[in-house]
Amino acid sequence: MDDIWMRIIENLGDRLSGPMKFRFILQPAMAIIFAVLAGLKDAKAGRTPYFWSLLFYPESRAEMLKDGWKSVGKVFVLALILDVIYQIMVLHFLYPGEAIIVAFTLAILPYLIIRGLVTRMAN
Repeated sequence: MDDIWMRIIENLGDRLSGPMKFRFILQPAMAIIFAVLAGLKDAKAGRTPYFWSLLFYPESRAEMLKDGWKSVGKVFVLALILDVIYQIMVLHFLYPGEAIIVAFTLAILPYLIIRGLVTRMAN
């Protein structure tokens, strides 16, 4: 099990300097743009910050997840596809778990952080 974690850490680190490194700027930037637009819309509608609402208001969680996925889902899928391409080109093998970690980090994480901050700042 330790070997798997070491491989994951090593492979994730190699992505920063390898081919296709432009996606580490482009994909978070796209997620941030969508998060700002959604955060401003939330503020205008008087909603609470996105991540806060996901955690503490389970009655609206399903609707909010659908709305969030609609905003950032394409960026996530693009991040996933690009990482699969990278793995095939560079590693000559496919590690689906690593692809999901990278896609989540590049698309979902910035979206979750920025959308709530924009909503708070706009209120």
